[in-house]
Amino acid sequence: QVQVVESGGGLVQAGGSLRLSCAASGRTFSRYAMGWFRQAPGKEREFVAAISWSGTTTYYADSVKGRFTITRDNAKNTVYLRMNTLKPEDTAVYYCAFHRGGSYYSNLNYDYWGQGTQVTVSL
Repeated sequence: QVQVVESGGGLVQAGGSLRLSCAASGRTFSRYAMGWFRQAPGKEREFVAAISWSGTTTYYADSVKGRFTITRDNAKNTVYLRMNTLKPEDTAVYYCAFHRGGSYYSNLNYDYWGQGTQVTVSL
Protein backbone atom coordinates (compact mmCIF):
# COMPACT_ATOMS: atom_id res chain seq x y z
CA GLN A 1 0.00 0.00 0.00
CA VAL A 2 1.01 3.61 -0.41
CA GLN A 3 2.77 5.09 2.61
CA VAL A 4 4.13 8.53 3.34
CA VAL A 5 6.27 9.13 6.43
CA GLU A 6 7.43 12.56 7.53
CA SER A 7 10.36 13.14 9.86
CA GLY A 8 12.79 15.81 10.99
CA GLY A 9 10.56 18.02 13.08
CA GLY A 10 11.49 19.30 16.50
CA LEU A 11 11.91 22.29 18.76
CA VAL A 12 14.06 25.14 17.48
CA GLN A 13 14.64 28.75 18.46
CA ALA A 14 13.46 31.56 16.25
CA GLY A 15 15.99 32.20 13.49
CA GLY A 16 17.05 28.57 13.44
CA SER A 17 16.75 25.92 10.74
CA LEU A 18 15.31 22.46 10.25
CA ARG A 19 15.14 20.01 7.37
CA LEU A 20 12.05 17.87 7.05
CA SER A 21 12.02 14.63 5.09
CA CYS A 22 9.12 12.77 3.54
CA ALA A 23 9.73 9.18 2.48
CA ALA A 24 7.18 7.56 0.19
CA SER A 25 6.59 3.98 -0.86
CA GLY A 26 4.04 1.86 -2.68
CA ARG A 27 3.79 4.10 -5.72
CA THR A 28 6.06 5.23 -8.55
CA PHE A 29 7.28 8.30 -6.72
CA SER A 30 8.96 9.93 -9.72
CA ARG A 31 5.63 10.21 -11.56
CA TYR A 32 4.05 12.52 -9.02
CA ALA A 33 4.39 16.06 -7.85
CA MET A 34 4.55 16.33 -4.07
CA GLY A 35 3.48 18.97 -1.63
CA TRP A 36 4.05 20.10 1.93
CA PHE A 37 1.25 21.54 4.05
CA ARG A 38 1.05 22.59 7.68
CA GLN A 39 -1.64 22.87 10.30
CA ALA A 40 -1.44 24.89 13.49
CA PRO A 41 -3.83 24.30 16.41
CA GLY A 42 -7.26 25.74 15.67
CA LYS A 43 -6.36 26.58 12.08
CA GLU A 44 -7.00 25.01 8.73
CA ARG A 45 -4.36 23.06 6.89
CA GLU A 46 -2.44 25.45 4.66
CA PHE A 47 -0.20 25.06 1.65
CA VAL A 48 3.53 25.49 2.21
CA ALA A 49 5.36 24.28 -0.90
CA ALA A 50 5.11 21.89 -3.84
CA ILE A 51 7.51 20.42 -6.36
CA SER A 52 6.94 18.94 -9.81
CA TRP A 53 7.65 15.28 -10.54
CA SER A 54 11.00 16.18 -12.08
CA GLY A 55 11.97 18.68 -9.42
CA THR A 56 12.41 21.45 -11.96
CA THR A 57 9.41 23.52 -10.86
CA THR A 58 8.61 24.61 -7.33
CA TYR A 59 5.79 26.57 -5.71
CA TYR A 60 5.73 28.36 -2.37
CA ALA A 61 3.30 30.11 -0.10
CA ASP A 62 4.10 33.80 0.20
CA SER A 63 4.66 33.36 3.93
CA VAL A 64 7.64 31.03 3.39
CA LYS A 65 9.06 32.27 0.09
CA GLY A 66 12.76 33.02 0.45
CA ARG A 67 13.05 31.05 3.70
CA PHE A 68 11.94 27.51 2.76
CA THR A 69 13.24 25.31 -0.05
CA ILE A 70 11.57 22.16 -1.35
CA THR A 71 13.65 19.53 -3.13
CA ARG A 72 13.32 15.87 -4.01
CA ASP A 73 15.49 12.84 -4.64
CA ASN A 74 13.63 10.43 -6.89
CA ALA A 75 16.28 7.76 -6.40
CA LYS A 76 15.44 7.78 -2.68
CA ASN A 77 11.68 8.33 -3.06
CA THR A 78 12.03 11.29 -0.73
CA VAL A 79 11.02 14.93 -0.73
CA TYR A 80 12.63 17.48 1.58
CA LEU A 81 11.71 20.83 3.05
CA ARG A 82 14.60 22.97 4.19
CA MET A 83 13.35 25.64 6.56
CA ASN A 84 15.58 28.60 7.41
CA THR A 85 15.02 31.72 9.50
CA LEU A 86 12.18 30.02 11.34
CA LYS A 87 9.58 32.16 13.09
CA PRO A 88 7.16 31.31 15.91
CA GLU A 89 4.32 31.51 13.40
CA ASP A 90 5.87 28.55 11.55
CA THR A 91 4.89 26.34 14.50
CA ALA A 92 2.60 23.61 13.19
CA VAL A 93 2.35 19.97 12.25
CA TYR A 94 3.86 19.56 8.80
CA TYR A 95 2.45 17.05 6.33
CA CYS A 96 3.44 15.86 2.90
CA ALA A 97 1.26 14.21 0.29
CA PHE A 98 1.03 13.16 -3.35
CA HIS A 99 -0.40 15.68 -5.78
CA ARG A 100 -3.19 14.16 -7.91
CA GLY A 101 -3.81 17.04 -10.32
CA GLY A 102 -5.24 20.52 -10.36
CA SER A 103 -4.07 23.46 -8.33
CA TYR A 104 -0.97 22.86 -6.24
CA TYR A 105 -2.27 25.20 -3.57
CA SER A 106 -5.37 23.28 -2.50
CA ASN A 107 -5.15 20.37 -0.07
CA LEU A 108 -8.16 18.86 -1.86
CA ASN A 109 -5.83 18.00 -4.76
CA TYR A 110 -3.55 15.78 -2.69
CA ASP A 111 -3.88 12.26 -1.32
CA TYR A 112 -1.98 9.70 0.75
CA TRP A 113 -1.13 12.05 3.58
CA GLY A 114 1.46 11.12 6.17
CA GLN A 115 0.97 11.35 9.93
CA GLY A 116 2.85 14.64 10.12
CA THR A 117 5.85 15.91 12.03
CA GLN A 118 5.66 18.60 14.69
CA VAL A 119 7.70 21.78 14.29
CA THR A 120 7.81 24.14 17.25
CA VAL A 121 9.62 27.47 17.04
CA SER A 122 10.27 29.27 20.31
CA LEU A 123 11.16 32.89 20.89
